[in-house]
Amino acid sequence: MVELKTDVALAAMREAGQVVARALAAVRAAAQVGSSLLELDDVAATVIREAGAKPAFLHYLPSFAPTPFPGVICASINDVIVHGVPDGYRLRDGDLVSIDCGAQLDGWTGDAAVSFVVGTPLPADLRLIATAEQALAAGIAAARVGARVGDISHAIGRVCRAAGLGVPDGFGGHGIGRQMHEDPHVPNDGRPGRGLRLQPGLVLAIEPMVTAGGGDRYRTAPDGWALHTTDGTRAAHVEHTVAITDDGPRILTFP
Repeated sequence: MVELKTDVALAAMREAGQVVARALAAVRAAAQVGSSLLELDDVAATVIREAGAKPAFLHYLPSFAPTPFPGVICASINDVIVHGVPDGYRLRDGDLVSIDCGAQLDGWTGDAAVSFVVGTPLPADLRLIATAEQALAAGIAAARVGARVGDISHAIGRVCRAAGLGVPDGFGGHGIGRQMHEDPHVPNDGRPGRGLRLQPGLVLAIEPMVTAGGGDRYRTAPDGWALHTTDGTRAAHVEHTVAITDDGPRILTFP
């Protein structure tokens, strides 16, 4: 079921979104060569706790997962597309890092993701991240009253395909509000003019996931969570929570 949020609900979601934005900024600042993923998880947990919020990912158990998620953040490194489990791995010079974070505050949820490079970046990785960010911007720009979900999907996919990047099949954005994942699903590629018509009050987590190798397939790690590129090439993931309003798309997950 799709829930259209009131102005009061959108304001509350903006508060949750600010918590997520602050947590991501703190993690990014703490992510240095030698930092462990568990240390970064603790950074996010501290920001969320001090804001009086709860981590949305911790103990989350979607239908595809064999066990509840054990972390506050998803920490995906290099060839991991999404859902990387934070562990004792210590960041190395040149690692491409994607951090996904969610928080719940007063019954409402925010969800966002960033990708960046630690230490000395490879130009190809910077281009990959920049293209993912361009795809996100295109998807957000398409999220307007009267458009359809397929218009968002098409806008994202067009940027990714033009750059020769892969778009993992079956994964994409989603509705968000009282729960982390709500209807509708928002694919990262698709045909325009298809799917649910966008109305004021609809809130979506728009999240391009791209792979440098150009393929759509992936493999699942033994932990049942992390998705890896099948060819070992790198991946990037960026995301914002976005409200559909009469005044245009409103990003709820920024500082």
